[in-house]
Order: sequence, then structure tokens, then C-alpha cells
Amino acid sequence: MRRLLALLMACASVLLAQTAVRASDCLVCHGAMQGKISLAKGETIEVHVDSAGFTNSVHGKNDCTTCHLTFSPGAHLSPKDKKVPAELASLVPFTSLKAKGDPVALAACVNCHQTEYKEFQASVHGRNIFVKKESDAPLCLDCHGDPHYILAASDKNSKVNHANLLETCGRCHENEELDKKYGMSPYVIEKDKESFHGKKYILGDKRVPICNDCHGSHGITRVDASASPVTGLNKIKTCGRCHAGAGAKFAAAPAHKYIGAGNPIPFYGEKLLIVLVFGVFIFTISHVVLESWSEIRDNVLRKDKKKGHGDE
Repeated sequence: MRRLLALLMACASVLLAQTAVRASDCLVCHGAMQGKISLAKGETIEVHVDSAGFTNSVHGKNDCTTCHLTFSPGAHLSPKDKKVPAELASLVPFTSLKAKGDPVALAACVNCHQTEYKEFQASVHGRNIFVKKESDAPLCLDCHGDPHYILAASDKNSKVNHANLLETCGRCHENEELDKKYGMSPYVIEKDKESFHGKKYILGDKRVPICNDCHGSHGITRVDASASPVTGLNKIKTCGRCHAGAGAKFAAAPAHKYIGAGNPIPFYGEKLLIVLVFGVFIFTISHVVLESWSEIRDNVLRKDKKKGHGDE
């Protein structure tokens, strides 16, 4: 711990002699540091920032102070010396629910992503934070990952890439405690994987729709809200984006497969089909085995007996 503090002080003294803080300046120290530090508020912060990972991220061309607005040369010791713009200051009480170390940096997302931020604030996820002040509700980094290593959605390693989004959403929507707390449908990801869309998704189909294709991204609403793209007439339009000519009957089909006896028709129908399929296989195999045994019995065993009778 003493070595870490000494390194921090050495870095701060170097930065004090400069008028601007570039990412490369910060990475001189943070690229070499290893380990975590615990803040007075109870949050643990990773001090190491991988230089290559940051450079390859979507934020790789930004300076650190683009987000860490309260930090400047030497400001690690007194980050409150800088004034925060009023718009960001109004967000800090809410972003501090998610980032106690530097809530200003998390609020600073709005500077570059104003449209997305406003959509999010009005969403069901956003209301849980900005209205209900729930710390377990998702904010930017819960979906996009570590801010230093965020990748474009088109990158196969991005947490919001088509191939990974189901897992990303599942971290909350497969959590039984959160399901109960917010009245969400349980096992929604498991249900999706069992659906026609889910089966194609598991097989690697990049065109099959997943969570955000139907529910949206930053502006997600409750499924029973009038503006929801998966309720009422809106669902017909949503389905129609992929299925030309989709009508009310088509849209009425459940997108997520029902699991459990709570919905008896598909549940027991599936069980019946499983029994039927395995029954056919067992009957066919049994028939082949018995037929083979009959042939062996008639052509080998009985033939030998007949020869024995003739010799007498």
C-alpha cells in the first residue's frame, strides 16, 4: 500500500508541472499500477488501466479529463476544487448510486451522448434510478462494460454485440431477486432461448432478432406501457419489420416460449410430443431387434433342429 501511495504521489508531482492532462500522461502511471484501492465510501477501484485496451476502445482518442472533469494535474488529492457544470451536477446524486468513486465521470456520458441519455432517463431502467433511486438498476456501464474498454457494438467482443447481448441482459433478467422486486417475468432469457428465435440465435444466426430488436435499447419501456413496441398494435409493426404482412393473429403468438405448468397447453403439449418422438424411436428399434431375432431363430436355430430330425 505504501508503494502504491508513493507511486501516486510521484505521478501527481509530474502532472503538476503540466497544464493539460492527456491520456498518455495518466497511462504513464496507471498503465504500470497494479491492484485496487478502497475509498472511504466503501467502493473498491481498480487503479490499473491497460494502455492497449484503452487505445482500442471507442474512447481511445479521448483525454481522461473528458470524463474525469474534476481531475487535473495534482487533483487526485483534492478533486472537489473544480466546479461541475450545472447539468452534470444535477445528475451526480443519481450517478453516485452506481459510481461512488467518481460519479461526475459517469454523469459526463451526457456530454457526448445527449440523445441516448435523455431516452434512457425516460425509460423503465432510467426511472428506477432517476425517480426511484434504486442502486441495482442498470446505468450505462452495466450494459456497455468498463468505460476504459468499451467497444463498438459491431465488435464481436462488445457486451452489446448481437452475439453477447442475450447474456448481458440476462445478468439482470435471470436474477430471481430482481425479478421479484420489479415484477418482471421470470426466466425470460431461458424462455427466449427455447423459442424459435432463440434456437436460431444459439446456432449463430446473426439476423435473428434479440432483446433490443423488439424492446429497444436506451428507451425501453414496460411491456404493458402504451408506447411499448411489444404490446397492442405496436407489436404488429414490430413483427412486421422482419415478417412482411404480419397481422394481429401472427403478432399474438408468444415471442418467448412458455416454460412451466403455469401455461398448460404448450407445457403439456411439449411433453406429449417428447413422449411421442421417443415412443416412435423405441417402437422402431424394438421392432427391428425382434424382427432380426425372428430371422435368426427361423434360419439358424430351427434349421439346425430340422436337420437333426432328418438324420434320425
